[in-house]
Amino acid sequence: MLSFFKFTMAPWKRSRKFALLIVNTGFVCYLVHLLQDQRKGRRDSLEVNPLSLKQENTILQRLDHLDWDIHNLSKSMEAFRESIKQIEHDLKLQDNSKTEVHKADNAKEQKKVAHRLLYPDSDLFKRWGADLSEEEQTVAQNLFLNYGYNVYLSDRLPLDRPIRDTRSPSCKMKTYPKDLPTLSVVLIFMNEGLSIILRAITSIINRTPAHLLKEIILVDDYSSNDDLKGPLETQVKNYNAKHSELLKIIRHQKRQGLTQARISGWEASTADVVAILDAHVEVNMAWAEPILSRLKEDRTIIISPVFDNIRFDDFDLLQYSVAADGFDWALWCLYEPLPAEWYALKDETAPVRSPSIMGILAADRKFLGEIGVLDSGMHIYGGENVELGLRAWQCGGKVEVLPCSRIAHLERAHKPYLPDLSIAVKRNALRVAEVWMDDYKYMVYFAWNLPIEMKNTLKEDICIDQGPVPGNTPIMYPCHAYSPQHIFYHSTGEMYVGGLRARQNTGDRCLTDPGNGDLPVLEKCDIAVNKGLNLHWDFRQGSAVINRNTKRCLEITADNPASYRLVMQMCTGQRWNIQHTVKDWGKTKDLQQKAQH
Repeated sequence: MLSFFKFTMAPWKRSRKFALLIVNTGFVCYLVHLLQDQRKGRRDSLEVNPLSLKQENTILQRLDHLDWDIHNLSKSMEAFRESIKQIEHDLKLQDNSKTEVHKADNAKEQKKVAHRLLYPDSDLFKRWGADLSEEEQTVAQNLFLNYGYNVYLSDRLPLDRPIRDTRSPSCKMKTYPKDLPTLSVVLIFMNEGLSIILRAITSIINRTPAHLLKEIILVDDYSSNDDLKGPLETQVKNYNAKHSELLKIIRHQKRQGLTQARISGWEASTADVVAILDAHVEVNMAWAEPILSRLKEDRTIIISPVFDNIRFDDFDLLQYSVAADGFDWALWCLYEPLPAEWYALKDETAPVRSPSIMGILAADRKFLGEIGVLDSGMHIYGGENVELGLRAWQCGGKVEVLPCSRIAHLERAHKPYLPDLSIAVKRNALRVAEVWMDDYKYMVYFAWNLPIEMKNTLKEDICIDQGPVPGNTPIMYPCHAYSPQHIFYHSTGEMYVGGLRARQNTGDRCLTDPGNGDLPVLEKCDIAVNKGLNLHWDFRQGSAVINRNTKRCLEITADNPASYRLVMQMCTGQRWNIQHTVKDWGKTKDLQQKAQH
């Protein structure tokens, strides 16, 4: 009844109905009063008649029931009147609320229209921040330049914000033993946003079983930001008051770099297992149990969780696929496809054997010490993950990616602490090559001594280029020094075009002369060997490039004054120069062995 009046009856109709109900009730009361008077008068004048008396009693009983019904009706009317008042009050509040919401929406719309975008070229405002005032945009942009991610937004998000559980259904159903090893978590930071660090800490506490989490160790690599001093110390005290001295801080007295910070964290750890993470992460549900269970089975494994990505601007979570962690000849980390033997297991929770780690790791604390932890000679940033992979595999250990352990990693649009990473990364890569790679170290030197471009003396602003991909026709293109124009000429006669690859299912491509037509062709080198293609060339710096079998030359021809083609033709004396020459490397037997596989 009430819902009917509330949602279907206009206010003026409700008042009219209510008035009619009151009049009808009054009329009934008047009739009852007349009947009672009439009953009293008749009692005084009637002679005693048993039948009439019995009828009269029946009438009187019915009248008494009518009195009681009218009394109840009166009470109901009072309650109904109060309900009507409450409904009218509620409707008034709703009308007022709708008015306020409408005003707020109008104000927001006016706000959006009123504020122009101050930084249209900033990466921060490509997907986010359209409703910010000009003053707010300026604050957000300055923080973005200082940190490389959106600290303005981070400071306004809950520290315990929920994130999507990106585990597979099989992982969610998987169970683990109760008696698992204890865990120390190390968080490395240098001038991170305070809210970023606190959110990492909160996620670890909330999503790690308390009886397994022994400690969280913060390692500060000589931060200069004021909020990472007193304010961070205060926050740590607050955490420790709630969680029984769970946190500790280690502070470097000078900048020592990422690798030494990780070593400092390992040295301070005391649990069975140590997980060394960046401070700009949020661990996902049940992230620790797969790690601890696997290390209980085999203490010689270095474990890499699966990364998901937190976008630097709007902090949305992007799920990444499970992959192995590999590297190229520059020792730069990259994702590799899952191996066929993993798929053959038909178990998406199974560990994935991996060449390296992507950056964060977990290991048996004592075993990590037995293999030397990490190379303290690495500077600042880069190469330390590949170094650990090579160290583990060559020192009796192994590396695995665990599909059921997932950690969300906050990306940076730029690294403000080191705008040019190439110097440190190159230096570290060459150090890793010298220590661990023996005869293969020259491949790393080749990768870092780039660009290696090849130019014709007739026109030296264009270079040999691998051409469109997919495709196998090399072209001449304005020189830009990137990998499509990287040329390697072996002393044994092979000429590699488009860079050297070190990835599974990806082969290097060699320049060949098909023997007919006027276009050279790129072919995978092992296939070229098996097919007996014309892939060997004679070349000396500043001279012609001549195919050993066909005796034709690699030359350029002008279609018009602005366009040149790379062709195979009878030699006309054109000369070529390659940007760098190095000592002899590469052995014919290596190429033949590769072809046999």
